[in-house]
Amino acid sequence: MIFSTLRLIHVSAVAVSFTGFVVRGLGRLRDSPWMRIRAVRILPHAVDTVLLLSAIGMLLQLHLSPAGAPWLQAKMTGLLVYIVLGSIALRPTRPGSASRPTAVRAAAWTGALLVFGYIVSVAVTRDPWGVLSHMRWR
Repeated sequence: MIFSTLRLIHVSAVAVSFTGFVVRGLGRLRDSPWMRIRAVRILPHAVDTVLLLSAIGMLLQLHLSPAGAPWLQAKMTGLLVYIVLGSIALRPTRPGSASRPTAVRAAAWTGALLVFGYIVSVAVTRDPWGVLSHMRWR
């Protein structure tokens, strides 16, 4: 029961986080004024905290260690790439500094969306190759 609850929380947080990332990415690319609202900047951190805590809870419930599960290592690596690309895409311009070109932000945002898809496919297949697992040499 605890694991299924944690999984529901985790999957729900993934959906909320992804939706928020898509919306914030569009807002940043359009330089929308609502992107400067404090809640828009803070809420994603709360959602991501729930996401991380539920992931840790599931790992503890399953007695899994990333060291013994290559697919978890792949997810964690993908997450780091997603964070870097997301930061490039969404980080606001500081006053007095040059802003990132929209094309750079768009490319980073698109890359982050692709990496997100990879992370989900790894989670579903429990294979480091994700949906591409059928294409690798066996």
